[in-house]
Amino acid sequence: MRRRAISPRRFPLSQLIIATRESRLALWQAQHVQSQLQARGHQVGLLGMTTRGDQILDRSLSKVGGKGLFVKELEVALEEGRADLAVHSLKDVPMDLPEGFELACVMEREDPRDALVSNRFASLAELPAGSVVGTSSLRRVVLLQALRPDLRIEPLRGNLDTRLRKLDDGQYEAIVLAAAGLHRLGLAGRIRACFAPEDMLPAAGQGALGIEIRSERRELAEALAPLAHTPTWLAVAAERAVSRAMGGSCSMPLAAHARFDAQGQVLHLRAAWGDPAVPGRLVRAEASAPVAALAQAAALGQAVVAQLRAGGAGPVQ
Repeated sequence: MRRRAISPRRFPLSQLIIATRESRLALWQAQHVQSQLQARGHQVGLLGMTTRGDQILDRSLSKVGGKGLFVKELEVALEEGRADLAVHSLKDVPMDLPEGFELACVMEREDPRDALVSNRFASLAELPAGSVVGTSSLRRVVLLQALRPDLRIEPLRGNLDTRLRKLDDGQYEAIVLAAAGLHRLGLAGRIRACFAPEDMLPAAGQGALGIEIRSERRELAEALAPLAHTPTWLAVAAERAVSRAMGGSCSMPLAAHARFDAQGQVLHLRAAWGDPAVPGRLVRAEASAPVAALAQAAALGQAVVAQLRAGGAGPVQ
């Protein structure tokens, strides 16, 4: 990103602007953060924006720059001082942020699972051989191929409402979406089945919201601290450590998901890597460790990465 010699705004914390994409789900997420901050006495407005990721719908994200296309314009708004913070679906946030930016807060996670949405079939097992299933996630492609190699997996782009409309128009027998988005928009009734994480391991950060700010805005980081959920932050830090080390992006069919034990002390991290060119080929890894700090979460991620690499996981040609 081109650096700008522009000083950040020094508005009082009672006047904050959230940069957000304009999809219905992104607006829900921004309004959720807005309400949380307003409850703590801040005045908060929204700056709606259309990103390149929203505009380019005829090609897969892996071919046009990855999920970072959903955050770059929002970062420019932060850099130019038109906004103070940006709210992201954490699975859309690149593993390494540009210099001068940071994740100041990770909020409590929604349901991290993937969901099957279909108008005719109640489960993946019920789909007839050759049925068309829509997703543009390489992670979902390799996991679906491992579960049902007899299905046709076809690209599916657009915001959540667009994807549902394409299903309803008959372009697909079923589509796979993040359960979190459906829950947040009151569309849980569209879910026919949620995949067990053992079968369909979620993406790193799936279901969690991250709030991005300029690094020098320490007073803003302090204001956002009450919104943070430490167990979620530690879990997604471990997941993102796997993606970062593996070069995770839209072109990397990689899954990573972490959960604390019942006592909230030991974090169990699982990951999976697949090769779209070799249906059914999956490398899986898992490890557990006591985690109470981000450095420990990162170390757990590295332990899982070592297993993945030992199993042959790596860049897809």
